[in-house]
Amino acid sequence: MSIIFKAKNISRTYQMGEVEVHALRGIDLELYEKEFSVILGMSGSGKSTLLNILGGLDLPSSGQVFYKNLELSHATEKQLTDYRRHHVGFVFQFYNLIPSLTALENISVVTEIVKNPMRAEEALELVGLSKRMNHFPAQLSGGEQQRVAIARAIAKNPAVLLCDEPTGALDIETGISVLQSLANVNRELGTSTTIITHNKVISSMANRVIVLNDGKISSIEENEVLKTPGELDW
Repeated sequence: MSIIFKAKNISRTYQMGEVEVHALRGIDLELYEKEFSVILGMSGSGKSTLLNILGGLDLPSSGQVFYKNLELSHATEKQLTDYRRHHVGFVFQFYNLIPSLTALENISVVTEIVKNPMRAEEALELVGLSKRMNHFPAQLSGGEQQRVAIARAIAKNPAVLLCDEPTGALDIETGISVLQSLANVNRELGTSTTIITHNKVISSMANRVIVLNDGKISSIEENEVLKTPGELDW
């Protein structure tokens, strides 16, 4: 498989008053096209910082990070904006839907600003919400809202889907439906999908698991046999 992300010795330091916080400490990492990967770590391990750097939302303090042939660590703001708009779909723990718009309209807002979007109806079908497209967020359950957020992210036809604790605010049954939607997207569209989580159970459905501890990679594990979301041992 072709490399889609390559990080070389990246570090990220934040200044908080007189204290330096070392969020990442010399990360070397490669992620691949069409791969389903999990970045696993406890709170404070650096996983959100790493995801933000891969997504062009933050820059490393040192080191290099590449998306294919684009060096994100030295990209201009315009290059980063174009990268985020056309190449990356983001899914966060909280759904960030516009309350006054229907599910379909929430997705259409995104498809109007990218080059090669899929139809909003098709994106909703991929996450199993075709029958709920005309409902407003307040009329949807938490899991359904998160699946709308996934549909909104994939409607851009991104090469990469980056997910920050996508099941963190959901109960187990609802979380399984959200993970199933993410697995479907990876399988049906070949979208490189990376989830960050503190929940080790989710790791069983990933091709590779990158474990972070105190800003460093402590291990990288490959799963030869992948579980479906419904088979996860919660």
